[in-house]
Amino acid sequence: MTDLFDSTILCNKCETKMEKLNIAKNGFILRAMACPKCKDKIIHPVDEEEYNKFINLKNKDFRVKMRLVGNSYAVSIPREIVLFMREQEKIMDDMVRLCFEEAGTLSLNFNNLVERNRNVEIKKKNDQ
Repeated sequence: MTDLFDSTILCNKCETKMEKLNIAKNGFILRAMACPKCKDKIIHPVDEEEYNKFINLKNKDFRVKMRLVGNSYAVSIPREIVLFMREQEKIMDDMVRLCFEEAGTLSLNFNNLVERNRNVEIKKKNDQ
């Protein structure tokens, strides 16, 4: 099956042929088409749907329990988050970085996502 964005797309406003581009937003790379004349943009529907799923999960507040396991404490990650992450990348066997950011705030960083975000930032700097 061919992708919608592999076809020639004309701008609705000025009938100019739109050009492909990537938009980086919150660690996501969104495929898009942009009109060079009027700067109108269309985001790929599949990418937009995945991004909206992410925003919905991000805005949700999860309450989880902390349990003692041996000499360490364990926190379970809600299934919704794991399933979303599994759709994005195969990261379940990768190492996770735990950071104590400030009093009362811990963060889990999955290596693939951190590396991908760094690569996007480096690419942005190189393109400028």
